Amino acid sequence: MDVDSTLIQDEVIELLADFAGTRAEVAAVTDAAMRGEIDFEESLRSRVATLAGVKESVLTEVFDQVRLSVGAEQLIHAVHAAGGRVGAVSGGFNQILAPLAAKLNLDYYRANQLEIKDGLLTGGLLGKIIDRRAKAEALLEWAADFGEEPAWTAAIGDGANDLDMFEVAGLSFAYNAKPMVRERADVTIDTPDLTLVIPHLKLL
Repeated sequence: MDVDSTLIQDEVIELLADFAGTRAEVAAVTDAAMRGEIDFEESLRSRVATLAGVKESVLTEVFDQVRLSVGAEQLIHAVHAAGGRVGAVSGGFNQILAPLAAKLNLDYYRANQLEIKDGLLTGGLLGKIIDRRAKAEALLEWAADFGEEPAWTAAIGDGANDLDMFEVAGLSFAYNAKPMVRERADVTIDTPDLTLVIPHLKLL
């Protein structure tokens, strides 16, 4: 599943931008990217650039602010109880997703890596960007690791960068999603409650 506005209620980059005084600017670009109006990598790099000079210690404060989506823990438990696995792939950041994955007992996770030097965010990123293609690649890789065909996977997301993941998954869920995402999903969930995913998975 996607992370920001799916697994969690927040957009982490906007929480970080609060500390840089750039939240309004960042939120506008985030919204345009999720509607598919601008290139995701370009938008991500421009938003992250506004975070230059923010103290690394802010990451702990942001993690403490993150709110799980209603039903997130129940959904994860239901999949695990049925012998399945759960992965989270994010255009957000490992510095937040890694501790969140540990807290939720996720089987897999992948996100972007913020560059940090001398205790400060540089405004840059390290390594490969997790964009829409990378999200689909993660789903296929994790399915293979579990020994399952993609047809037995499900993907949940809300934005344009989730669409490639939807195309390779056996079942796709638009969760409080943008219009173009709703049009491409197998199931649309408009109530902010991830337990509503569970019946569609036919886990029993």
